[in-house]
Parts: sequence; C-alpha cells; structure tokens
Amino acid sequence: MAEPLPESPQAPRESTSPPSSPLRSEATYAVVVLTLMNLLNYVDRWVPSAVKEDFKRELQLTDAQTSYPLTGLVIVYMICSPIFGSLSDRWPRKWVIVVGVGLWSLATGAAYFAVGFWSFLITRALVGVGEAAYATLAPALLSDFFAPARRNRILTGFYVAIPVGSALGFALGGIIGQHYGWRVAFLACGLPGILVALLALRIKEPARGTFDDDKNTVPPSWKEALRQLSQNREYVLAVLGYVFVTFASGALGDWFPAFLTRLRGMDAAEAGTLTGVAAVVGGLGGTIAGGVFAEKLKGRTRNPFLAVSGVAMLVAAALCCVGIVAESKAAIITLIVVTQFFMWFYNGPINTLLVNCVSSALRTRAFSLSILLIHLLGDALSPSIVGMISDATADAAHPGGNLLLAISIVPVMLLLGAAVWIYAWRTLPEKT
Repeated sequence: MAEPLPESPQAPRESTSPPSSPLRSEATYAVVVLTLMNLLNYVDRWVPSAVKEDFKRELQLTDAQTSYPLTGLVIVYMICSPIFGSLSDRWPRKWVIVVGVGLWSLATGAAYFAVGFWSFLITRALVGVGEAAYATLAPALLSDFFAPARRNRILTGFYVAIPVGSALGFALGGIIGQHYGWRVAFLACGLPGILVALLALRIKEPARGTFDDDKNTVPPSWKEALRQLSQNREYVLAVLGYVFVTFASGALGDWFPAFLTRLRGMDAAEAGTLTGVAAVVGGLGGTIAGGVFAEKLKGRTRNPFLAVSGVAMLVAAALCCVGIVAESKAAIITLIVVTQFFMWFYNGPINTLLVNCVSSALRTRAFSLSILLIHLLGDALSPSIVGMISDATADAAHPGGNLLLAISIVPVMLLLGAAVWIYAWRTLPEKT
C-alpha cells in the first residue's frame, strides 16, 4: 500500500468576496467625498440668486438678464453631460470628476472679475462644464459601491447635500454679499471646491456593475442607448415628471430671494438667509423623509418610489400657491419651509429609480440623458421665463415687473410633475 504523499504547505485563504468588491472603508470614503462635492455644487449654483439685486444694479442688467447666466450654466451643463458620459467609457471616472470639480470651482471664483453682462455670463457658463463632469458620473460611480437594496438609502444621503448646499449658497451669498460685496461672495464660495477635488484622487474606483446581476459592462452606442431608454416606460415617466419639477425648482430658487426683497420688504441678507433656512430645514427633512417613506412603502403599494414622489409633489403645489400670496413674515417662513419639505421628497426615490431601472452598462448613458432633458426643458428655461414675464408685465403698479404673476408658474409646474408621477405609480406594472 502506497504511503500518502506529504501535505503541501497550506495556501493563504482567499477572500470570499469578489476581487472587484470594494471594501467598506473605500465605499464610505467615496460617499463622503462625493456628497461633499454635491454640497459645494449647489452652494456655487445658488450664490448668484442670493446677490441678484446687487449685481443687477452694478452691472446695469434687466430682470431677464440677471437669469441668463443661470440659463447659460444649465445649457452648457446639459450639453456637456452626454460628452462626459462618453469620456467615462475611456477614462477613469474619478479623474473626469476631479477635473470637472476643479474647473467649476475656478469658474465660480472668476465671477469676481466680471465687468459686464458678457463676462459674467461666460464665467457662469463655464461652471456648467465642470458640473456636468461630476453630476453625470457620481450617481453611477456610487451605485458600483453598493448592492441595489442599499442604493436608496445611500443616494438619499448623497442627495441630502442638495438642500444643504442650496441653503449655504443662499445664506452665505446673502451675508457675504451684504457685508463684503457680491464679488467676494463668489470668490469665497468657489475656491473651497479645489480642495475637495484633490480629495477625490484617493477614491479607489470599483469595477462597473460590481453588485449587478448583469455583468455586461460594455456601454451601448448612443443610438442603441436612446432606443432602449425610449422603450423603458419607467424611465420615460420618471424623467418627464422630473422635467416639470426641475422647471419649478429652478424658477423658485433663482427668484425667491428677489421676490422677498422686492415684494416683501426684506434686505438681501434676510431674504437669502430665509431662503437658505427653508432649503436646509425643509429640503433636508424632505429628502430624508422621502427616502424613509419609500422604504416603508415597499411591499405595501405598487411602485413606492413613484407613489411617494407624486403625492408629495401634489401637496407641495398646493402649499406653494398659498406661500407666494402670504404677506406676513411668520406665514411666509412657515409656508416656504413646509413647501420645500414636500418638494424634496422625490430626491432619493426618483434618482434611485433611475439607477435601478436600467442595466449597469446603460446607467451612465441614462443619467447623461436625464440630466440633458431635465435641464433643457426645465431650469435652463424657467428662470429666464420668469424674468421675461416680469419684464413684459411691468406697468404703473409694478414698474419693476409683475414678479408675483411671473412666479405663479411654479405651482403649476409642480402640479404637472405630480400628475405624471401619480399616473406612473398607478399604471406601470408592479415590480417584484
């Protein structure tokens, strides 16, 4: 009988997780850095709205011209989004993000040197190039760090940065602008983004589709992507409702501080602070509540993400109608906070739906297209439309323009967004 062979030295035990599965610490670091970028994104976006009356006066602009820079930013942002979506197929996503965040931060600070309408417009438009690089890729990158079941909670936390950043943009812009001038407000709010961009260099990028069942991570051509997305009813209806809500939020965000200053007798610091408080209290609470309610409704109603978003937007439209005609400061504060609370319910659920309703290979294309559409048909138009309506309705009673009439378009668009999402909730097949 042959003797047994001697045992070979024991090989080191391999990890049971896939090689491309990111460590928890790596995922946490990515969430923190990308969420901080999202916060600064919205700080920089809303600083101009807080100091609108100041730069309007110094640069001698009309109401419509004060909103054209935001429109220019959004137009460049939406055009560049598909471009950066394609670049991410050839370059590491974190490098595209780093370059984008650095660019938008420098462009925000460069508004300090604006000498007229065109120089101001150009600096704000360049912010859109940088934002496109970040906003297109960050949600898809985050989705590769977490399994589908966890994405709603993670993306809800990520999108909490939007109301917080918006609040800081309004508040810091108004306070710094009143004490040091509107130019310093742009400089102070823009430059911190360069530091955050450098932090992103330490992100360890996971493989695409790490936690998805489909392992085909080769992106389809844009022609094929458009064909697939146009046939995806869940995606189409989610984005259509998103268009209406983005139109409303863009108009309200850009014009509400000026509305409070012009029609409710507040100074720039007070109006910016009130708008900021409403954004952070209502927006932070609403974003968190929307994500929590969507989780609670799983298994209790069909398409819970659409249900929560649609019903909340219906309530927001009604509250907004009352809020824009209220005159007492206490009523305005209460109504705008509660309106913002319900307006932000959609933030985590709808973006999670956009992540989960397409394959991992299609995800960056889907986000690029959604960004293009919600801004092309949403907040690229709405601030300037409000300004043009205000200018066109100027009369003896409203020599600076009928801003109350113009801003009334906001609740109408919220109502349309609610109608689309409620329709999708009740008609799309229930998902298991």
